Amino acid sequence: MLSNIARKHQAKQTALKEEQERLKKEALESCVAFGDALVNKMNTGVATAYQNQKKLDQELKQLQSHTAEYSKIASQWMSLVDGFSQSLKEIGDVENWAKTIENDMQVVCKSLEFAYKGSNESSSVPSNT
Repeated sequence: MLSNIARKHQAKQTALKEEQERLKKEALESCVAFGDALVNKMNTGVATAYQNQKKLDQELKQLQSHTAEYSKIASQWMSLVDGFSQSLKEIGDVENWAKTIENDMQVVCKSLEFAYKGSNESSSVPSNT
């Protein structure tokens, strides 16, 4: 009878141990599956963030390139506009110079006319001698 109880107890202990091992194995498999799922989910997010960062870096390089190109073009335009402005100033200076010369020539002409008229009048006046 005691040996019968001992065998039942031993069989029950073995069954509990096997059940415990099975549950332990299931729990371990569940943890591994959960860990894998979590890692996969996080890797997907990280991969997406990495791809987005690569795209942003490419767009940034392209933007910097375009900005440098537009800056160069704007600088060329500024040089052209400055040259045009300088040319306009020179044309204005030439026009002023021409007007000044024209005014001076008119003064000279009037002076010569006045001198010519004065010499004609003095030669047409009879002398008293």
